[in-house]
Amino acid sequence: MEAPLSAGTGIQTPQATPPANPTPGTPGFVATVEDALKAFFLTRRPIVEPLGPAFVQAADALELFVLRGGKRTRPAFAWTGWLGAGGDPTGPHAAAVLNACAALELVQACALVHDDIIDSSRTRRRFPTVHVDFEQRHRDHGWTGDAEHFGTSVAILIGDLALAWADDMVHHAGLDAAALGRFAPVWALMRTEVLGGQLLDIHGESAGDESVAAALRINRYKTAAYTVERPLHLGAALADADPRLIEAYRTFGTDIGIAFQLRDDLLGVFGDPAVTGKPSGDDLREGKRTVLVAEALQRADATDPAAAALLRASIGTDLNADQVERLRAVITELGAVDEVERRITELTEQGLAALASSTATPAAKERLRAMALAATSRTH
Repeated sequence: MEAPLSAGTGIQTPQATPPANPTPGTPGFVATVEDALKAFFLTRRPIVEPLGPAFVQAADALELFVLRGGKRTRPAFAWTGWLGAGGDPTGPHAAAVLNACAALELVQACALVHDDIIDSSRTRRRFPTVHVDFEQRHRDHGWTGDAEHFGTSVAILIGDLALAWADDMVHHAGLDAAALGRFAPVWALMRTEVLGGQLLDIHGESAGDESVAAALRINRYKTAAYTVERPLHLGAALADADPRLIEAYRTFGTDIGIAFQLRDDLLGVFGDPAVTGKPSGDDLREGKRTVLVAEALQRADATDPAAAALLRASIGTDLNADQVERLRAVITELGAVDEVERRITELTEQGLAALASSTATPAAKERLRAMALAATSRTH
């Protein structure tokens, strides 16, 4: 039996009726999701305040982090999955479904806060990361002890809080017992997969696993599962979809989710910092074992030992701009960029074919196709 969702606190999230069929990818949909999140955060205040100012500040930092931008991709896929399986956006269950979909942003917050610690990232969306923010607060107050350790410790707990509150938001979204019963096992799988993917990533870097297969496995569980595949599956579960549609959604979600991460890998090396909000070449400095790097090493080992030695000596070090540019040139000359682009195209076509042959509604197919193309060809 799957682990049940947290029983929460008994405080129901206010049921704001969403606009008639808010369209994913539009400012209206983003605003609707954020309204649901704001309403949920309001319900936490009576719980948080008795714990004292330190916890209030931590909760406020989480709320600010969650509401500070974002395309709300995961709620968009979940909502569209529900619509595609016959969900009625004007019906009595729409508000509850939207609240449950919005809770995915809290899972995302947990992943990002912890990921920034793991990657030693100093900025996120051009702002200090949560652990850096609290590190600086420690210094500003002149507190005792190590400021960096304090910041990391607080951020770990804030990430944990985000995951716990994601469960609470689902539990109090207003879903009926049958819908919650279908939703909970998929939600449990998703949580385990994203944490497992993160662990695979850390282990792969430490163990020095340079294989393309290992990098793809990390993409499958760290990104694809909780970005596209499981959100669609969650939406389908809420609509009580038939197994064939769920299987089509999962195939589409896996392929598009991996392609999404492959695009992210390219942006992490070649993206414009003014667009991505991350320093240029950050993935190379952090030593991320991406498919792009794995492809480059595999090709260099076969054809260019000097390039292989340069890549291994450079990746994961404090590279300056000229060194980043040199590595970019080497990776491109080895054909790794072209190979990743080929994989993105192939996976996108496979995913779209699975969607086209599914029983999803025509409107949902059109929307999911547009979302897939936007996710796999984006510039940030």
